[in-house]
Amino acid sequence: MIRESCLRGAVGFAVTGPVRPVTGSRCTRCRKTSGHHVAATAAPRDAVGIGGEVTWFQSSPEARRGVRATCGLRLFRKKVGLHLSSTHPNALGGATGPRLTAHIFCRDKGDYYEIGDGLPCFEGDDPALSADADDPTLSADAP
Repeated sequence: MIRESCLRGAVGFAVTGPVRPVTGSRCTRCRKTSGHHVAATAAPRDAVGIGGEVTWFQSSPEARRGVRATCGLRLFRKKVGLHLSSTHPNALGGATGPRLTAHIFCRDKGDYYEIGDGLPCFEGDDPALSADADDPTLSADAP
C-alpha cells in the first residue's frame, strides 16, 4: 500500500493495488501543466482511495486532471475509457516502490536539458508503457 497527501497534507490518498512502473513524459501538455516533464505511475481506479477534496478539470478531450486547489499539487490524471488513474510520484513521500523505466514523447522535450540516464527514450507514446496496471508483471516489484 502506498499512502500520501498533497503538499499541505489536506488530501490523503492510498493505493492498495498494483502500480505500473514510472514513465517520464515530455509531451507538450505535460510540459505546460508542470513547467517541466512529468513522471507518472498508474493503478486501477478502484485501488485508489481519496480522502479530501480534489478539484477536477477537463484538460483535453481524452483526459481529466485532479489537483489540490489550495496548494496546486497535481495528484491524478484519468483518461476517458480506461479504468486506470495515473498518479504522480511527486505526491509520494519516502520509498515509493516503482522505478522510472522509460521516457515518452522525447521529441517534445525542452531544449535546455539532456536525458542521460540510459533508459529507453521513445519519440512519441509507447503502448507498452501505458499497459494495464492489473497485469502482475507491471507491479512495483517487477524489474
